[in-house]
Amino acid sequence: VTGPISKQAWHLARRRFMGHTDLLARRFEARRVTMSFIAGALRVALASDHVPLFELRNQFTIGLVHQPIDLLNDALRDWFGIERPRIGVLGLNPHAGEGGLLGDEETRIIDPAITMARNTGIRVSGPIPADTAFTPESLRRYDGIVAMYHDQGLIPVKMKAFHRAVNLTLGLPVLRTSPDHGTAFDIAGRNRADAGSMRAAIELAIELASQRLAAPRCASPALNT
Repeated sequence: VTGPISKQAWHLARRRFMGHTDLLARRFEARRVTMSFIAGALRVALASDHVPLFELRNQFTIGLVHQPIDLLNDALRDWFGIERPRIGVLGLNPHAGEGGLLGDEETRIIDPAITMARNTGIRVSGPIPADTAFTPESLRRYDGIVAMYHDQGLIPVKMKAFHRAVNLTLGLPVLRTSPDHGTAFDIAGRNRADAGSMRAAIELAIELASQRLAAPRCASPALNT
């Protein structure tokens, strides 16, 4: 379980990592890692994380979308005990591209990534319009959601459970959780900080570790990287 870090401070210290996820991937020599957030039954994995929005177009590939589907499926089975998870994949554009009228990334990139996942037996649906994906009716259809970029996934998570949500790294050979927020230097020393997310990160780490110990199974590629 890690605490929040200041990305600006790391940059000033000439650290080349954007955050803990990148650092831990390097330290554990993990080829594939994905940032995810857990807020009760709402589980969201990110295709891209700390990428400037205008730069995403240069990194948006079939592999970028397929990886979180694959790793989230492994985590839902191995850590959360869901035998056949149902995963929903969000579109990138408004209305999931509206059949190509509002962008073709859904047909060029997201659809092929979904097909690749289905071909390996993963139960996955999409692309889903992001503006309706987080309604209660829609969420009841899925055990996990894959969002295309940071704020697309994080806004609903933090609206639902800002002081209870947890950052869970997928793809590491160890279990790693952290709070869903930053350092909050602006309120340091004022007795105003809420420790709820840190407490939730510790509790989730215990819960998931206990799940793994209580129900051992064949290790997935995500846990053997």
